[in-house]
Amino acid sequence: MAKLNLFDRRKRRVRTSLRARSGSRPRLSVHRTGRHIYAQIIDDAQGRTLAAANTLGAKGTDMEAATRVGQQLAEKAKAAGVTAVVFDRGGFLFHGRVKALAEAAREGGLEF
Repeated sequence: MAKLNLFDRRKRRVRTSLRARSGSRPRLSVHRTGRHIYAQIIDDAQGRTLAAANTLGAKGTDMEAATRVGQQLAEKAKAAGVTAVVFDRGGFLFHGRVKALAEAAREGGLEF
């Protein structure tokens, strides 16, 4: 078996701890690329996406765009009836755009 790189090891560690403490709450999953950031709220029990937002077509700096994505996701989650989630940062460090998205989602009313 090939050795896992640092990103994959972090991702596996985060997902394992989320399964242990998530209970029945949906998961707020974040994916980051060099240009964009994507976030979605997933109900793993039913296997479907409840709300999603991304920076495709957005203007402004990366941090501003990530903040807008967090706010949009919180609004869509409220419309779908979701108030509490677990934050799944994947293998990404909780810093910069990922942190800005999380803080904006918290300010928008999501609890995690």
